[in-house]
Amino acid sequence: PRGPLAVVRLGIEAVQLVGTFERPLYLALDPNLCAHSRAGQVGCSNCLDICPTGAISPDGDHVAIDPMVCAGCGSCAALCPSTAITYEDPPVTHLLRRIEALAKGYRAAGGSDPRLLVHDAHGAEMIRLAARFGRGLPADVIPLELGVISGFGHAEMLAALAQGFAGVAVLLAPSTERDALTRERDLAEAIAGPGRLQLLDESDPDRMSDALYDAAKSPSQVAPVLAMGNRRQVARLAARALNPGAEAPLPLPQDAPYGAVLVDTGACTLCLSCVSLCPSGALNDNPDLPQLRFQEDACLQCGICAAICPERAITLQPRLDLGEQALRQRVLHEEEPCACIECGALFGVKSTVERIVEKLAGSHPLFASSEQARLIRMCENCRVAAQFRRQDNPFQGKPRPPVRTAGEGRGKRRDH
Repeated sequence: PRGPLAVVRLGIEAVQLVGTFERPLYLALDPNLCAHSRAGQVGCSNCLDICPTGAISPDGDHVAIDPMVCAGCGSCAALCPSTAITYEDPPVTHLLRRIEALAKGYRAAGGSDPRLLVHDAHGAEMIRLAARFGRGLPADVIPLELGVISGFGHAEMLAALAQGFAGVAVLLAPSTERDALTRERDLAEAIAGPGRLQLLDESDPDRMSDALYDAAKSPSQVAPVLAMGNRRQVARLAARALNPGAEAPLPLPQDAPYGAVLVDTGACTLCLSCVSLCPSGALNDNPDLPQLRFQEDACLQCGICAAICPERAITLQPRLDLGEQALRQRVLHEEEPCACIECGALFGVKSTVERIVEKLAGSHPLFASSEQARLIRMCENCRVAAQFRRQDNPFQGKPRPPVRTAGEGRGKRRDH
């Protein structure tokens, strides 16, 4: 506006611009699955670290997403280890069905060992320019256009390879967030092997074509599998198809969402703090015996257990165990239970009870005598009964006053 009057007129017009508009909800959040924190101990922060717009913020034990700020890049959904954040525009199941249809159509036409080229609108324009003015795409490259490619994670890459694609290339645009894609490519490459995944950071159509023509080709020897379940389940299913007969666990990068929990049995006291805070239920106890159990396929590698352990006895090992043993609970640490010296009931860890007796017997006023120290080796029921029978019973109050009758009081009245 050139003058004050024009500014006033624009203000009056702006006041009248009242209406509605539609905005897509790109993400869905399940707070119950989020492993951000427990009891003040911060665990997973992948989405907070990767979000380019700051739409994600901590909200207690989980995170919150502001849909009015979210730009829908999908990086958080690709990095979420628990699938608490899922991309809904479109859902990942829709993308997997598209990949499956492309692979089936190529094989039905008589082709073999196709390669998948994932791109967005910018990549589609580069492909058109390469086809019009250059060599175009190789005959074995199948393009797949997505609204955004930064949410194309390791689960989708592995699923494409498990569908029979010999390789997967992601064509980056100038506006593409590269951190999440690089991290997911490294994870998928550690599972599927080197040389099959590629990030094309080319802005020239001819150089893009040359990179695809010159890329090393390796035949696909995988029988196509049907990708079902959430992203973690799809990734595990595809990894088993890509590594048939793998006996040893596959080593993964440090930020991988799969792995094992290692326990220093010499330091662990079976306090079970890790069990009570594990967000995925990978760590469990035994209600009948002092045991720490672990189910590897459920572990998110969030690190809450290692942070909460008072003895610092827990360390994390990123890896992917494709064997059946990863689907079952195994004992990480167990000790002999302590039996009550009165009734024989099992009530705790014997080594812990003996350590308490060693520290308190004879040195604490409540356990000064040997008879008082016996209370430590009793279960909760026998301990109460033994205290009640003692001469210095802590539950004993003052002696009850004698009961006075009406006759005793009437004889002492002065008016008789």
